[in-house]
Amino acid sequence: MQHVSYRQRGHPRAPLDTPEDLDRLLGAVARGEHGAFDLVYGQLRDPIRNQVFAVLRDPAQSDEVTQDVLLELWRTAVRYDPDKGSAAAWALTIARRRAVDRVRRTAAATARDQQAALPAAGWDQIHDSVQDRLDRERLLRSMAQLSDLQREAIALTFYGGRTHVQAAEILGAPLGTVKARIRDALIKLRDSMLADAAGQARDDSGYGSPDGETSGLEGP
Repeated sequence: MQHVSYRQRGHPRAPLDTPEDLDRLLGAVARGEHGAFDLVYGQLRDPIRNQVFAVLRDPAQSDEVTQDVLLELWRTAVRYDPDKGSAAAWALTIARRRAVDRVRRTAAATARDQQAALPAAGWDQIHDSVQDRLDRERLLRSMAQLSDLQREAIALTFYGGRTHVQAAEILGAPLGTVKARIRDALIKLRDSMLADAAGQARDDSGYGSPDGETSGLEGP
C-alpha cells in the first residue's frame, strides 16, 4: 500500500510549528490517517531515542526500544487524551516506562542465568551458590510487591547503576521524592524477604503443615 504524505492530502497546517500541531496529528493517527504518522515519527523519534538512551546507555537496545515505543504510539494513539498533557509528554512517558522495563527484564534474565549456573566446586561453594540463588528468588518475588514508581527507582539505581540524581532526572521527579521511593522500597524489600525466608524455614523444619501437626513426628 502506498504511503501518502499528510501534506499531500490537503492539510495546510501540516508543518509542526507548535505542540498543538503534534497533538492534532496524533489525533489523525488515531483516526487511521497513516500519512500523519510520518510527521509524528519524524518529530518524536530523536526525543524518544534520547530518553531511552538516557536509561539504557546501550545504542543497540536503545534503537530497539525506540522502535517499540513508536509502534506503541501508532497502535494506541486513540488512548491519547490532550486534556492530560501534550503528545510529546505522553510519548516520552511511554518511552521512559519501556526503557525502565527493559532494565528490569535484563536484570531478571541475568539473575535467572546465574541461578542456572551452579559451579562444579566443593560443598561450601555449592551451599553458598544455592543460598545466593534462594536470595535472588526471594528478591524477585519481593520486587513484585513494590509499586510501579518504587520498581522504577530501584531498577534505575540498583540494576541500571544510576545515581540518585541521574534517576531523578530520568524519572522527572524531585531528588527528595526519588530518595524517599528508594528508601521505602528497600524497607519493603527487606521486610518481604525476611518474611519469605521465615516461611521457608518453617516449611523446611516441617512445621506449619495444613493439619496443624508437625510432620515427621509420630504420637505415642
